[in-house]
Amino acid sequence: MSKLDKVLDEVMELSLEEKEMLAQILKQRIIESRREQIAQDAQISLEEFKQGKYQALTVEEAIQDLREYLANSEQENVYNCYY
Repeated sequence: MSKLDKVLDEVMELSLEEKEMLAQILKQRIIESRREQIAQDAQISLEEFKQGKYQALTVEEAIQDLREYLANSEQENVYNCYY
């Protein structure tokens, strides 16, 4: 039995109110973890930018890059649908 299965078995023994409380606690902790990960990723990106690994773009250049990226992603999705 996996660790997750054991935890789920234990959770099923809780009252409905306790399950709801646990769900809220888990939801908040997941949100906090995501925020921490975003902050960490942002810090890494800023450091890489300062090191010259990235260059600043104009708004128009950024939009064009995004459009090209999205167009390529859509083409890949179409390709993957056939294979």
